[in-house]
Amino acid sequence: MTHWRSFKDGNWTKAIDVRDFILHNYTPYLGDASFLSGTTPRTERVKARVDELLREETKRGGVLDVDTEHVSSILTYKPGYVIREDDIIVGLQTDEPLKRAVNPFAGYRNAAQACEAYGYTIGESIQNEFRYRTTHNTGVFRVYTDTMKKARHAGVLTGLPDAYARGRIIGDYRRIPLYGMTYLIEQRALDKKRISERDMSNETIQLLEDIERQLDFMKQLVTMAAEYGCDISRPANNAREAVQWLYFGYLGAIKEQNGAANSIGRISTFLDIYFERDLREGTLTEIEAQELIDDMVIKMRLVRHLRTPEYNNLFAGDPVWVTLSLGGMSENGKTLVTKTCYRFLQTLYNLGPSAEPNLTVLWSGRLPQAFKRFCAKVSIDTDSIQYENDDVMRLDFGDDYSIACCVSAMRTGKQMQFFGARCNLAKVLLMALNGGRDEIYGDQIAPEGDIFPEEVLDYDTVLTRFKAYASWMAKLYVNTMNVIHYMHDRYAYERLMMSFHDVEPERLMAFGISGFSVLADSLSAIKYAKVTPIKDERGLITDFKTEGDFPKYGNDDDRADEIARFIAQFFYDELCKTPAYRGAKHTLSLLTITSNVVYGEKTGATPDGRKKGEPFAPGANPMHGRDCEGALASLNSVAKIPYACCQDGISNTFTITPDALGDGEDSRIANLIQVLDGYFAQDAHHLNVNVLNRQKLIDAMNDPGLYPSLTIRVSGYAVNFNKLTKDKQREVIARTFHEKR
Repeated sequence: MTHWRSFKDGNWTKAIDVRDFILHNYTPYLGDASFLSGTTPRTERVKARVDELLREETKRGGVLDVDTEHVSSILTYKPGYVIREDDIIVGLQTDEPLKRAVNPFAGYRNAAQACEAYGYTIGESIQNEFRYRTTHNTGVFRVYTDTMKKARHAGVLTGLPDAYARGRIIGDYRRIPLYGMTYLIEQRALDKKRISERDMSNETIQLLEDIERQLDFMKQLVTMAAEYGCDISRPANNAREAVQWLYFGYLGAIKEQNGAANSIGRISTFLDIYFERDLREGTLTEIEAQELIDDMVIKMRLVRHLRTPEYNNLFAGDPVWVTLSLGGMSENGKTLVTKTCYRFLQTLYNLGPSAEPNLTVLWSGRLPQAFKRFCAKVSIDTDSIQYENDDVMRLDFGDDYSIACCVSAMRTGKQMQFFGARCNLAKVLLMALNGGRDEIYGDQIAPEGDIFPEEVLDYDTVLTRFKAYASWMAKLYVNTMNVIHYMHDRYAYERLMMSFHDVEPERLMAFGISGFSVLADSLSAIKYAKVTPIKDERGLITDFKTEGDFPKYGNDDDRADEIARFIAQFFYDELCKTPAYRGAKHTLSLLTITSNVVYGEKTGATPDGRKKGEPFAPGANPMHGRDCEGALASLNSVAKIPYACCQDGISNTFTITPDALGDGEDSRIANLIQVLDGYFAQDAHHLNVNVLNRQKLIDAMNDPGLYPSLTIRVSGYAVNFNKLTKDKQREVIARTFHEKR
């Protein structure tokens, strides 16, 4: 077959096995970045048009246009282009760039509110259709218990995907260019035939219905591509088709689903095989190769979903998390770095810094030194890359995993995730001290107990009570997620995304902790200082008098850091005691996105000295300004959190000033590599890297025109600083800026 010409055979020719194809055919690259190309005149024209549209989007309050007359799906819209004659990689979510679509399946009311927030009204035809249709959100609230509703309202369980599509599912879109849709459809039909021979249990019936829905949307994807003049029923014949076919899979998925983080996966080394073949055959130049990647990235930067202001308050900056994973090592000890890994990083120069796609380097101590240097340079220049520890993740996920959203690893096409938001453990501590009552509203949420007296808190007594309430909360959390994902599968199932997985993938259920460092420091204060609770007129503890100093998480002090380790391990163990929906494996993250501001707003004063309503630190970060022993001490503390109990990710957002990193570019590059190698050698998991001064952010907040494209890493993702609300900007500015290593 001409489309597989010159490819080496392997198991991939007998069964769907993209990993095997890659390992047999890719070309590791050990060289430097000198081969890279800048933009072409065509790319400059498309970029200029996109920049014009982005400026107009900003002028209109962040939303350029909304189509309120149609429900988004794969075949809803006729083909759309940025500049039709200049687009190399084609395909938009709607018929025009940046026009947002209505997708009410997760929650009709949310969709209606999102439209109204920007001056639109959902069309009458959609209103009529969804008057008689059950959405995911409706189904969830039919089943929620009163306790679940109270916990949600109080912000103990928070950011739940019960009113929006869950996201964090990565289809293996590489299968389309490698095999073509005809073969993939045939194989999925054979899967259905095989499974239909089983006893008709609830599980079998649900799986058979899932498969039929997948088959329907796989066929629709072929039709969508044909409308753009592309025949994806067959495998790709060249690099341009490989990029286009793969992108069509992703495009179809995000037309159907507006989930929180529908990432594109680990595609660079796969695509590089096609680039290398075309370069050898003389049908592609390096300039054209870069142009293809630039054009694909432009399309990723145009991805938009219609969100409510409440959603944007949780996840500031209008992120979509088109996370794209680069680098890493294979299980046979060879690097998976290729020239196309460099090409994706080069887009941050060719197209300018950007939050999307969320470029994630899978770091290993054994990565080629030249690649490390280029990554470090790009980080210093753009603040647009995050790093995750391939040497740690590869042990559990193999060498063909991808990162979803911010920090969550999954075997590509073989695992999927039920996203689970977060439990506010700092608030659970306050609830434990208040006998199960919420310190803000006064509601009885957890089982009723005694309120602690106004006397110095005893650490062992507090810890015993906290563990009891955290255990109760873990059970409620799992059961709440079981309700959410049952209803999502029933009413808002990801038909196309799941068609690009093995038919029976392993399922992960991702839970999260917010208020992590607040809780660690609060318990440390109770143990090592004198903490006396203060009650209000209701008799509830709403403040604390803390006398004396105490060790604080983030200073490489084992006294505080061991408390942090205990929190993560204990809560994970408690979650695992309650079975998850569809036999999912429990995972846990220390990740808050920018929701650390909102979570703090819903939480009273805490024993560590934090006042009512003040923001939490993001993710696994130490609290702002408390990691005062330098950058390396702060990193060492976070590195002590065991990945084994936090396999959904341990997010650490790290900011260091340029002067602290070194004198001049070469010194800074070398020192950043040393920091990354040293941090990850301790089995640390994740690091966002910002190299900037606080004053630059202050200036940008006061005058957005000074730095219109200023991109920073926040908590597992990057964002255009000017898209953050003022409260989020102030919180970022208040974080620790390390001025010494």
